[in-house]
This record gives sequence, structure tokens and C-alpha cells, in this order.
Amino acid sequence: MQTEIMKVKGMTCMGCVNSVKNVLERIPGVSSSEVSLEQGQVTIQYDGGMTGMDQFREAIEDAGFEVVNQA
Repeated sequence: MQTEIMKVKGMTCMGCVNSVKNVLERIPGVSSSEVSLEQGQVTIQYDGGMTGMDQFREAIEDAGFEVVNQA
């Protein structure tokens, strides 16, 4: 398992947190995600052989949020 921490801009409520968590956990290879509204970041546990940063960025941006950079 690998771990990535990404800064996400545009989350304003728990609904946003749930949206980000849901889109990430639908990606094959993602085992879990922890989203912090206060810190504006997400921590993703995943299988690097199945997925990676490009898929995470695309899913988050498709949900209407902006990936600022890796934390």
C-alpha cells in the first residue's frame, strides 16, 4: 500500500468532504481516504499498481474541487 496527501481547494462543508471521499473510494485500487475540511487535504491509501495521482486529481476535479498540490 502507498499513501498520498493532496491539498484540495474549494471544500466548504461536510457535503464537500463526503463528495471527495466518495469519488476517491470508487477508484479501483483505493483502499481508504481521509478528508480533512479544516486542513483542506485528503490522505489516500492505495495500491500503486492499480492507480495513482493522475486518477485522484481527475476524480477530485471532476467533482468540482481543485487540487492545489501535494501536501
